[in-house]
Amino acid sequence: MSENKHRVSRRQFLNYTLTGVGGFMAAGMLMPMVRFAVDPVLQPKSAGEFVNTNVKESDIKEEPTRVDFTIKQKDAWYESEEPKSAWVYKNEKGEIVALSPICKHLGCTVNWNGDKSNPNRFFCPCHGGLYEKNGDNVPGTPPPAPLDEYEYKIQDGFLYLGKAKPRGGA
Repeated sequence: MSENKHRVSRRQFLNYTLTGVGGFMAAGMLMPMVRFAVDPVLQPKSAGEFVNTNVKESDIKEEPTRVDFTIKQKDAWYESEEPKSAWVYKNEKGEIVALSPICKHLGCTVNWNGDKSNPNRFFCPCHGGLYEKNGDNVPGTPPPAPLDEYEYKIQDGFLYLGKAKPRGGA
């Protein structure tokens, strides 16, 4: 009689088996979705990463010069190199200033001395936006804020640029 108490009927066996197989299949389908949602959070951040511009510190003058460089970026699983540029010069104190060339009005690219009627200023050809040499927007022109400024560091005599940080409005 004690043998009958521990016996598993065919119906119970099938129930246990199908429940186990169904749970295994559900876990197999859910794990990639959970990993897809959680994996980006666990990846190390690349904040504070600086990129070598191959420009020597001694070559930086008081006149803004366009410096082109590339950054490596990763979008999900796709890795690419994105071209960037900056206007780099030394101010009156001898400090390096690296400004983003992206206009704060509509995102066009500004040029140094791009408008003959406004010398020694950054000019946006899209809507006539003007910026002073230090990146401040000229009042009465379309840009609502000054140009962003890149973080920088000097290492082994070369200029390294980081992320562009917004500055205060005018």
